[in-house]
Amino acid sequence: MLEGYQRNGAFDELIDGSGVPRYRGLASRLNTLNFTDLAVRQKTAEEHLREKGITFAVYGHSDGTEKVWPFDVVPRAIPSAEWNQVERGLQQRIRALNLFLDDVYGPKHILNDGTVPRELVLTAKTYRPVCEGFRPPKGVWTHITGTDLVRDKDGAIYVLEDNLRCPSGVSYVLENRELMKRVLPEVFLGASIAPVEHYPEQLLKTLVQTAPQTADRPTAVLLSPGIYNSAYFEHSFLAQQMGIELVFGPDLVVADGYVQMRTTTGLQRVDVIYRRIDDDFLDPKCFREDSVLGVPGLMEVYKAGRVTLANAPGTGVADDKAVYAYVPKIIKYYLGEDAILPNVPTYICDEPAECDYVLSHLHELVVKPTNESGGYGLLMGPTASQAERDACAAAIRANPRNWIGQPMLTLSTVPTVIGDGLVPRHVDLRPFILYGDDIFVLPGGLTRVALREGSMIVNSSQGGGSKDTWVMLNELAT
Repeated sequence: MLEGYQRNGAFDELIDGSGVPRYRGLASRLNTLNFTDLAVRQKTAEEHLREKGITFAVYGHSDGTEKVWPFDVVPRAIPSAEWNQVERGLQQRIRALNLFLDDVYGPKHILNDGTVPRELVLTAKTYRPVCEGFRPPKGVWTHITGTDLVRDKDGAIYVLEDNLRCPSGVSYVLENRELMKRVLPEVFLGASIAPVEHYPEQLLKTLVQTAPQTADRPTAVLLSPGIYNSAYFEHSFLAQQMGIELVFGPDLVVADGYVQMRTTTGLQRVDVIYRRIDDDFLDPKCFREDSVLGVPGLMEVYKAGRVTLANAPGTGVADDKAVYAYVPKIIKYYLGEDAILPNVPTYICDEPAECDYVLSHLHELVVKPTNESGGYGLLMGPTASQAERDACAAAIRANPRNWIGQPMLTLSTVPTVIGDGLVPRHVDLRPFILYGDDIFVLPGGLTRVALREGSMIVNSSQGGGSKDTWVMLNELAT
């Protein structure tokens, strides 16, 4: 089946530059299937996703309907030796970013020393002055992180961005693995693949570990904005898998100095809230007054140390795309180490010389707003029209702080079922990291795939899909 597969010049995760499979065992198992068989398995997978209601919503679409989660049956494999390096790099990065958050909301040493520009941090839209002087339990601000990684055509892995607020996608990691076992069980024969099924247990453990010390038997809940949120499937899935209550804002109330959950038998104290709503909507008494999604008075209880919010409010300042450019310096500052995983080279438009460079090289750069996500608002310079580049230049000049520029990488590819054959499609990887008593990295993570030919935008909101990600424990890449 792989014999007719044609690479497109990018680094391919399965087939090397000589046309030789990097993982011969996986390739040989795939080759036991003809494409007709594979297409049938692909259709079966899609039907299962629809029947199980594994969906996501795309904001801004006029029909307002949810879409079945796009999934491709050819897995993406990673050798264990390479994964071990990635794991160490992610642990290093999250540890340093937590120290950064602890510092910028506390003594601000890194700002006073000038290692990171003070104004860059304090003018970030996601900086929360209300959190100044507060320290969450054990100094853990980012309990759950999704860090996006990409591999360029030279084979090197780079951190593309950090997601430290309400990262989504881990439910699809778990469902993708179960789906693969159901529709392509034979490709697992003889393979030793790092498991992912224990993530909900590890997540609950992390939440409980960071509960207030006053809680004897901590109660955790998952706070969702509701059924119309694009990630609602994930909210309900994770709550069910952890065995905790899925709640909405009106289900919680502040009473007797604590957050309490309304139940059929009365109020029950809540100690840990895994919140899946943005800072702005958490507490109408503290942030947006018009919010009906949060809990009035929540921040007062939080700052008194009587409830843990995961992730902590204010963490967004550390995943601001302009602050991202300083993460190697942040790692060096707090840990005295060089970054294990490099950043993509980044030009900060708030710096006049770098802004001039971006403006004069728009035709070859990817330009991103510093606080958007989901692939929205960015300019892909090499493929953009002159009118689009002109509009972007005007936006940069109007608000330089809100923009960065990066070289356009050629993301690696994986064979993907398209039409009546296998073709290369570009991918990234979002590993998930949990921070409690220690830092846990889920093996593999969510491989997102750009299903449109030539596209480098993998976000599901922009037409992307996903693959099962295998960390291979018994098969080295060639």
